[in-house]
Amino acid sequence: MTRSTTLGVAVIGTGRMGADHVRRLHEVTNGARVAAVVDVDAERVKRIADGIEGCSAFTDPAAAMAADGVDAVLIASPGTAHEAALMTAFEHDLPVLCEKPLTPGSASALRVLEAEQRLGHRRVQVGFMRRYDPEYVQLKALLETGRLGRPLMLHNRHRNVATPPGFTSEMLINDSVVHEMDITRWLLEQEITAVTVLKPTPSGNAPEGLQDPQFVVFETSGGAIVDVEINVNCGFGYQVQAEVVCERGTARIGDGHALVTQQAGRWGGAIAQDYTERFEDAYDRQVQAWVDATRRGEVTGPSAWDGYATAAVCEAGVRAQQEGGRVEVTLADRPPFYA
Repeated sequence: MTRSTTLGVAVIGTGRMGADHVRRLHEVTNGARVAAVVDVDAERVKRIADGIEGCSAFTDPAAAMAADGVDAVLIASPGTAHEAALMTAFEHDLPVLCEKPLTPGSASALRVLEAEQRLGHRRVQVGFMRRYDPEYVQLKALLETGRLGRPLMLHNRHRNVATPPGFTSEMLINDSVVHEMDITRWLLEQEITAVTVLKPTPSGNAPEGLQDPQFVVFETSGGAIVDVEINVNCGFGYQVQAEVVCERGTARIGDGHALVTQQAGRWGGAIAQDYTERFEDAYDRQVQAWVDATRRGEVTGPSAWDGYATAAVCEAGVRAQQEGGRVEVTLADRPPFYA
């Protein structure tokens, strides 16, 4: 495929995330079009497809991937459905942008790794969008210069206004802290080797039965210590902040002080209310980068190995959460394919 060819994308899953990606591909992204939408809700996908010229509606992912005009796949369905969709995409040798998780567990993620390696070339980019956020990109570039010296510690804060119905303590790890797992590995270029989860008295804002907030500690292969305050019912806004402490200095992002007002004896600024607001630009950049690379015949960004590694860390994190104490992360040897 060349840059002169518009990329026809099948979007699998049209819930909140999938619908936002449909909008993004249709209205924001250059060089791509929504060729197909897929969901178990036949009425919803028909309604979406009817609003996009040349878009077809499907309830079966395999049928969509076999359809004319589909050149690539964006998977935004529930994580339990990812493995089957990925395997079908591999059968058609289609490039895939797969929202996290790659799969919900490390064993299924390993099966995806093995299947991709049998193809002989990368096909998967995992949707860890923070790698495309300008602040994180700037922090990564600074660390790569070496001016601050070796990273010793990384402090993270991850706060949500409130959780939706049905949100569980395990989801704090698998749905929220998973982002800090990936960004830690990316920023520090180290694997996470152990996880400890500390649980203070639950906040009065937390629904009954939800252990929130929590304090998660990672150890890394390079000897760094990383902490995450995960607080998903803080009540006042959505905040993601990170501060790296190095040998010769520190660097911090996420303060959100782009606009500060001073009026009537008070000063302050706005706080984002959810992840789609805070990371809208990152999502736009991620999808555009995926489309551009795919049209060049390349696959870039977070790999299936990154998806597998975070799945393994999540498993250790949930064990630490449930059993207490320090839990080591078990990782397979990294194949040269993902070097």
